[in-house]
Amino acid sequence: MPQPLNLHPDRLFPADPTVRAIARRLYDSIKDLPILSPHGHTDPRWFAENPSFGNASELFIRPDHYVFRMLYSQGISLERLGIPRRDGGAVETDPIAIWRLFAGNYHLFRGTPSRIWLDTVFSEVFGMTVALAPDTAEQYYHAITEKLATDAFKPQALMDRFNIECIATTEGALDDLKYHGAMKGGAMEKRVITTFRPDDVVDASREDFADNIKKLGELTGEDTHSWDGYLAAIRNRRAFFRDHGATATDHGHPTAATANLSHAECRTLFELCISGKAGSAQQELFRAQMLTELAGMSIEDGMVMQIHPGAFRNHNPRIFEGFGRDKGADIPSPTEYVKALKPLLDKYGNDPRLSIILFTLDETSYARELAPLAGHYPCLKLGPAWWFHDSPEGMLRFRHQVTETAGFYNTVGFNDDTRAFLSIPARHDVARRIDCRFLAGLISEHRLGEDEGFELARALTYDLAKKAYKL
Repeated sequence: MPQPLNLHPDRLFPADPTVRAIARRLYDSIKDLPILSPHGHTDPRWFAENPSFGNASELFIRPDHYVFRMLYSQGISLERLGIPRRDGGAVETDPIAIWRLFAGNYHLFRGTPSRIWLDTVFSEVFGMTVALAPDTAEQYYHAITEKLATDAFKPQALMDRFNIECIATTEGALDDLKYHGAMKGGAMEKRVITTFRPDDVVDASREDFADNIKKLGELTGEDTHSWDGYLAAIRNRRAFFRDHGATATDHGHPTAATANLSHAECRTLFELCISGKAGSAQQELFRAQMLTELAGMSIEDGMVMQIHPGAFRNHNPRIFEGFGRDKGADIPSPTEYVKALKPLLDKYGNDPRLSIILFTLDETSYARELAPLAGHYPCLKLGPAWWFHDSPEGMLRFRHQVTETAGFYNTVGFNDDTRAFLSIPARHDVARRIDCRFLAGLISEHRLGEDEGFELARALTYDLAKKAYKL
């Protein structure tokens, strides 16, 4: 017998009825505010060409590493989930079979944020009234796939339905931004913007680094085999991205290390890196120097700088070799910030023109390092609980650990950092509910006035992100 799919109106609110009532009032005041999604990885083609999404498996499983990493952890191969192999090898191609496999293992997501997001989408976007299970798998698949074929479920219509005011995609430095270019002059131009992610031309440990530096020179007409020409080429690409709506840059380095080398030292290090002879320590020093260089460029052009270190990328070599990057095998690593950021902060940390948003996968650094840093340096703000901590408990831990030292106004609201477009409203709703829960606790303990709580609820939902990302 199918089980009902019910979303409780007070989900994620406190159990105490008095505090819950406060949280409910706060939430009612902000639940319908527009969504700002200033950091994410949706496909700009969706918004430029406005295609139908295809079928349920293509929409919910193939692009979402949260989904298939959990299934893989239980022994379900990526081939069975239809994830394409790099070598073109055989994978499951029947989307109904893939969906049945997902539905048959949906119990694995109990207690996870993925379960909250998925159930919210199933209920509120597709109108499902029974829970996903093996015996409802085909009902789900056909109902979702039929709706996806309608105009109401095309990307641009969903942008309006979801009340998304602005969404930022993320592209590498060499991207031609053709889809953003196609949106120029249209209704989507200001609503879908790009973000400059230069890791492909900054990370000397990448196997394609030398080729990318050559392509960078071809794109910009600069001599990228000289240090000064290389920096000029990056400035050129930043200007190109700004012309396509970018207000921010994004840097996914392994650590938060920064450096402040002399011009001669930079030139020698760069030449070593493009020769392919740099060791791991020299590659790390180059990334460190480039964060400082890029901070200087942000002062010049006004772009907000996002730094999110601490991910051990592609931890599983078998998955990386078989399927490529971003396949659920990135693992958090301990990350140090106080000493790592000091060279950059010594040079630029007191400049009010610089704005850096710091993210972390290492929760132990919130109270010890990040909140004190952001609570002092005018250039620093704290990004929200990110990635593995983008969850009810992770969000609460973030607020508890940073608020007393950094306050609310040295944080930047919420961003969803997702490839799963339809989950965006669900993710933002979780953040809004958790922030209202946290504020309600302060109000009930007489640490915050209720009028202040309403102001903060709006700030955390909308105002801080709009200001921090210059939207």
